[in-house]
Amino acid sequence: MKLIRLLQFILVLILLPEMACTPANSSPVLIDTKVCGLSLVAPPNPFSEDPIPPIQHVGANWIAVCPFAFTREGTNWVRYNSQWQWWGEKPEGVKKSIELAHAANIKVMLKPHVYFPGSWPGALEFDKESDWESWENDFTNYIMDFAAIAQEMDVELFSIGVEFKKSVVVREAFWRGLIQKVKTVYNGPLTYSANWDEFQSVPFWDALDYIGIDAYFPLLDHKTPDVKALTKSWRPHLEKIRTVYKKTNKPVLFTEFGYLSVDGCAYNTWELEAQIHSLELNEQAQANAFDALFTVFWNEPWWHGGFVWKWFPNMEGHEGYPAKDYTPQGKTCESILREWYSNNR
Repeated sequence: MKLIRLLQFILVLILLPEMACTPANSSPVLIDTKVCGLSLVAPPNPFSEDPIPPIQHVGANWIAVCPFAFTREGTNWVRYNSQWQWWGEKPEGVKKSIELAHAANIKVMLKPHVYFPGSWPGALEFDKESDWESWENDFTNYIMDFAAIAQEMDVELFSIGVEFKKSVVVREAFWRGLIQKVKTVYNGPLTYSANWDEFQSVPFWDALDYIGIDAYFPLLDHKTPDVKALTKSWRPHLEKIRTVYKKTNKPVLFTEFGYLSVDGCAYNTWELEAQIHSLELNEQAQANAFDALFTVFWNEPWWHGGFVWKWFPNMEGHEGYPAKDYTPQGKTCESILREWYSNNR
């Protein structure tokens, strides 16, 4: 009996250091390789075929899965997981997308979006405190539900919100509280997806693991600017991003980046979406813009990669126009993307 107790005591001494290195609230493991990511568009119906092989073919090692919720400007509610929503936006479709990715050794960022018809999240604003609280309560439920899915499915990265330019400043306490709530159910790394013109003013980068930027920076207002000119136009934006990195000591991810395949796609791309039907197709402009972005950022040690906006499992583009949409699929840009993602540049 004494020998057994002695052996038990020795075993505890052996295991104690290992147990001490993995406390329940240990810091999340950060990304150890460049994120070569694609934003997978949620399909309206279950996948008719496996969407992963084309993703692998382009060299991607991550996907972003983006379940949408819905609200309207001036309303104090958020709706999600509704019966009428697309299959890929609801928990069943989200889980299946994650499952397929992980089976192919592709990592996942779960990135819930709120869609504002006729507006955007950056405009969210209320006059009454009660309206703020009602909206934030719904949004919290939405984020927490998908954070729980992220934990259940071993998702490698979670984004707590997308492009809430005004709200993150005027409601900082809410966002900090939300981050702490998410950490009670999800133990992986966290980011917030800031619009290109708000990342410098986000007050809670210290509470997250990554600076996330939706990198639609306006570069040159030309039909087909060349890579050299675009690279030069990136310099002031690069310095601003580097400054925030140095201030926060947080690595940077482009949680979205991409360009329409039309004339002038490297300038104010959000304005071009409304004109997409009338604009001239220009795959070379899109390819040059991608090439310039990678040329500028690829070797920056604090830039950990990003997610192309966007990749369609069924090739249905913006309002039925995939030829002009952001996707690189089947375009000149796809070969550029493959070269960089395969690290052949």
